[in-house]
Amino acid sequence: MTNQQCSESRIAGCSFSVHPMSDNFIEVITHALKSVDKSKVWMETDDVTTTIRGKLVHVFDVTKSIFIHAAKTGEHVAFQATYSLGCPGDSAGDVYMAEDDIPANNTQIKDIKQPVAAKFSLYPLGGGNYMDVIMKQIEAMRKHVDVSHAHYSTRLDGESIKVLNGLEQVFNATVDGGSNHTVMTVSMSANSPSHKGANEHE
Repeated sequence: MTNQQCSESRIAGCSFSVHPMSDNFIEVITHALKSVDKSKVWMETDDVTTTIRGKLVHVFDVTKSIFIHAAKTGEHVAFQATYSLGCPGDSAGDVYMAEDDIPANNTQIKDIKQPVAAKFSLYPLGGGNYMDVIMKQIEAMRKHVDVSHAHYSTRLDGESIKVLNGLEQVFNATVDGGSNHTVMTVSMSANSPSHKGANEHE
């Protein structure tokens, strides 16, 4: 049996999939990928998912941007992602840890208006006072998006950039709260016919 031990690596990662519900789904995905600056992360795509690794700030920056660029086409787009930081780590992406902390895509996406519905679940696997941290951050997010309970998750409705920024804040706060291995799963939908105005915010 392999002995898995915790790593001191601060490499963050995200395995994600984008699913445009459209006949031109290839064009939607390729346009989104071409529109995003990916120079500050390590990225690999296979026949199931795309994986991004590097500093947490850049992992979130790139995944936010890919989703928002895909969703702004007006097509119904679904996004599934698993973010992770901590044990067990690997060396892929080490070189990108030397990057600065300035998001490469923030200026392009920060003013894009795109309502979304999302659900997320947070798993602090390495200890820490995580329940207080989670509840505090969820309460803080209520200032910007609608927050409601869902089975096995928390639901968020609002502008995509506010939802995604909120998720990044929750993840960071959980890490800062003492979790040495943090995992977060996210499901997000934009332009769904079934939203029926649920995401309309002033």
